[in-house]
Amino acid sequence: MVYDKKGDQHYDTISAFIKSMRGSDPDAALYYMAKMIYAGEDPRFIARRIVICASEDVGNADPLALLVANSAMQVAEFVGLPEARIPLAQAAVYIATAPKSNAAYAGIDAAIKDVEKNPTLAVPIHLKNPVYEGEKKMGKGKGYKYAHNSETGYIPQEYLAQKKKYYEPKEIGYEKKIKARMENLSTNIDNE
Repeated sequence: MVYDKKGDQHYDTISAFIKSMRGSDPDAALYYMAKMIYAGEDPRFIARRIVICASEDVGNADPLALLVANSAMQVAEFVGLPEARIPLAQAAVYIATAPKSNAAYAGIDAAIKDVEKNPTLAVPIHLKNPVYEGEKKMGKGKGYKYAHNSETGYIPQEYLAQKKKYYEPKEIGYEKKIKARMENLSTNIDNE
């Protein structure tokens, strides 16, 4: 086997492993994982990539993916090799076969670009936390609507000083339900 732990083979193999999970090919993911394990790759390195892939590529299309990946990482750390290969393989297969959405990842990147390039928005006064009595007199926190005072757990109010849209849920997996809920909430705001 040709495998250098700090050179092209290392980076090419981990790249192929991640892209196989992202591309929904569990067999290729298992092959590249086997190659890394056989070559003596640190299982923590493999586990970190599975965790990242669970969040970056599966995201809210299957929120359990991150829990499975994190659990596998913890178990692998606890038991070590050779047994660590089992929970790592289970997690890699789960990630590879899960529905995929990078909407949360794209959303945070868009928000960071916005913060970097544009003047930051002031926090609306009703969302500010009055720490001392004088701040309450100045109006901090006044008018805040506590969502749990509603039977639905939702009360329309503005959370940003300017309308922004970063998170665009997809019609995939659980994210389809998130999208429907967010559209329903938006419709309720528009009708009030």
